[in-house]
Amino acid sequence: MFQILTLNKISKVGLDKLDGAKYNCADSVENPDAVLVRSASMHDMELSENTVAIARAGAGVNNIPIPACSDKGVAVFNTPGANANAVKELVICALFMSSRKIGAALDWCKTLKGEGENVGKLVEKGKSSFAGPEILGKTLGVIGLGAIGALVAGAAQALGMNIVGYDPFASKDKFNFKVADTLDEVYAESDYITLHLPLNDATRGMIGSESLANMKDGVRILNFARGELVDTAAILAALESGKAAAYVTDFPADEMLGAQGVTAIPHLGASTPESEENCAAMAAQELADYLEKGAIKNSVNLPNTVLPESFDCRTCFIHKENADDFAVKAEAAAKAAGASVAAIFTANKKDMGYTVIDTDKPFDASGVEGAIRVRTI
Repeated sequence: MFQILTLNKISKVGLDKLDGAKYNCADSVENPDAVLVRSASMHDMELSENTVAIARAGAGVNNIPIPACSDKGVAVFNTPGANANAVKELVICALFMSSRKIGAALDWCKTLKGEGENVGKLVEKGKSSFAGPEILGKTLGVIGLGAIGALVAGAAQALGMNIVGYDPFASKDKFNFKVADTLDEVYAESDYITLHLPLNDATRGMIGSESLANMKDGVRILNFARGELVDTAAILAALESGKAAAYVTDFPADEMLGAQGVTAIPHLGASTPESEENCAAMAAQELADYLEKGAIKNSVNLPNTVLPESFDCRTCFIHKENADDFAVKAEAAAKAAGASVAAIFTANKKDMGYTVIDTDKPFDASGVEGAIRVRTI
């Protein structure tokens, strides 16, 4: 029976994907074969030698130590697109909130409590403080055109906005709107900018003093990707000077709470029952496919590998060598042990390789040089 450690509350819809006759899922499992996690940080967690896989019920994997997992031959999965609609809906909400000062207006209305019959007059007198533009005909810059960014662009188009996107990894032919060649093009043309890209050394603090200076005066910025993409001091200075009109973020920081022009939302992007169910179901299926068949889909550190459903014996290798070179050694080891090789599957993802050999019987693969982890199914 496979032992699955859950580090967060995982939707029952997801757990039901794992056959109770084959899997024991609990938050107190010792020496787990795999881990199901949502937002819990695993950076200080000591992984069991038994652990071969981690599945994140969500897209971002900043809470998982990917390099350390790769070094130990642990496959890490995420669930791209499973929460995309939930985030898209909140981003569209944020577009209106950034324009019409809805959050500030709601807070102001609460201050009128106790004014009795004067409330109506006070509302008419004070409402001009919360006036703001319509989004119709304005330009939205979408930085990052993955599952979420593409949905946001489509929804904003349907609301009458012009779209200019940017994604160095996306094909321009996929989209029916302008895809810019540089970020500066997006900055120069956009009335609103929404961020949908991962956090890494290249993107950390990308919205800072220099990029803000290249944007339109009065730009409105939406951040539902990662808080660290935006330099907090820089955006607060831009709001104070009027360079930026609004900043809506799903990642509040102490310095920005209560600041003029900031709408801080408590990380609600994927907080819908539908999203949690979709992410959990996808993560559970990825684990089941990997543990039972060795197949890989949506791994962030290993190559996607589609495998036949039926096999007699399957040996899976994780390594850091060129896939074709490693496959030659693995096949030689199988044949030397008298195993008949039915099929070989091998591929690399950056510096990580994955090789699978189907044979008629098990063979001792522990001596294949260069293997980080060997697993026989």
